[in-house]
Amino acid sequence: MVDILRLATAGSVDDGKSTLIGRLLYDTKSVFTDQIESVERASRDRGDDYVNLALLTDGLRAEREQGITIDVAYRYFATPRRKFIVADTPGHIQYTRNMVTGASTADLALILVDARKGLLEQSRRHAFLATLLHVPHLVLCVNKMDLVDYSEDVFEEIRAEFTQFAAKLDVGDLTIIPVSALAGDNIVTRSTNMSWYEGPSLLHHLENVHVASDRNLIDVRFPVQYVIRPQSDLHRDYRGYAGQVAGGILKPGDEVMVLPSGFTSTIRSIETADGEIDEAFPSMSVTIRLTDEIDVSRGDMICRVNNAPAVTQDIDAMICWMDDAPLRPGQKLAIKHTTRSARAMVKDLQYRLDINSLHRDMAADHLGLNDIGRVRLRTTQPLLVDEYKRNRSTGGFVLIDEATNRTVGAGMVNEAR
Repeated sequence: MVDILRLATAGSVDDGKSTLIGRLLYDTKSVFTDQIESVERASRDRGDDYVNLALLTDGLRAEREQGITIDVAYRYFATPRRKFIVADTPGHIQYTRNMVTGASTADLALILVDARKGLLEQSRRHAFLATLLHVPHLVLCVNKMDLVDYSEDVFEEIRAEFTQFAAKLDVGDLTIIPVSALAGDNIVTRSTNMSWYEGPSLLHHLENVHVASDRNLIDVRFPVQYVIRPQSDLHRDYRGYAGQVAGGILKPGDEVMVLPSGFTSTIRSIETADGEIDEAFPSMSVTIRLTDEIDVSRGDMICRVNNAPAVTQDIDAMICWMDDAPLRPGQKLAIKHTTRSARAMVKDLQYRLDINSLHRDMAADHLGLNDIGRVRLRTTQPLLVDEYKRNRSTGGFVLIDEATNRTVGAGMVNEAR
């Protein structure tokens, strides 16, 4: 079975994220002839003297006019070894929320740095966000090496600076590759222009990075999304609970517990659209049937009897704030966690984090747009949470402004009491 790698680009403006993805798509022959012809035509119309591969991902009119990425663009390609889902995210600071969206489900983050400019504030911000979101694997691509004459000294200077910065972060796996997305150096094949570099090409690394062990297969977590109860003669007594497995391995015959009620039962069967299966694991979408007739609703969670998430109304979390209006203590918001919704109040702002120095500003009284800080929340009903570092699905949530229905914050649970 060919596995899937989810990756997200990150980095500052004009570091070449869209061009890199376009080059990967082009060199792996993952684009149709008419798409290439369209990009060639658009490149000529823009006055470019080269085929602008960034146009393969930048599809909005405003993106093409300004030469920037605004919205998250998802692209798909495959090689004989692996399938890939790519989230091309924006570099502008005002679109940091879009970067968080793209990286929240990624297995690997591609952080690009312009070799001429080195590490910028947004490069550091995105690297920190990737580690805050617990993206297991980071790849730093030092791009535009062709514009610095493929200099080993330039690459080593940036590599040393980023390694020093990454030492302050929780980075599980870091790889650094010198590339030229425009010229194709070290993208799919090793470049002859950088004989001093002895590592793999970017595609070779993406094909071989090990991600199977990143999934939590220990803690069974199954948030119920929908109760299937067809009232028909064919399925008169059928009752199934549909959702996506967020952790662990589920098998028929397993003893399980339903939260928040605490009632226990055993799994009668696990079903998909193709029929019954012998086991389910993250991130499969399945329907579970239990042997006992117990009350289970949307927002409930099926787990192991002796391995349950915290059932709590008090949450300690890191927040990435995404709204122009600041977040302040006492503010009331809606909260969406897995399949459960509630209302929440900000009890306390513990500190705001400085992205560059990672200094904690304990005197901060609010979080502004794109700020990151640690807060305490009190919810109107219990949530079923794990620490984010243990389970990204059950440890993450979003905050919603009830007046506008806008998503204004992304949260990662540090501690639940």
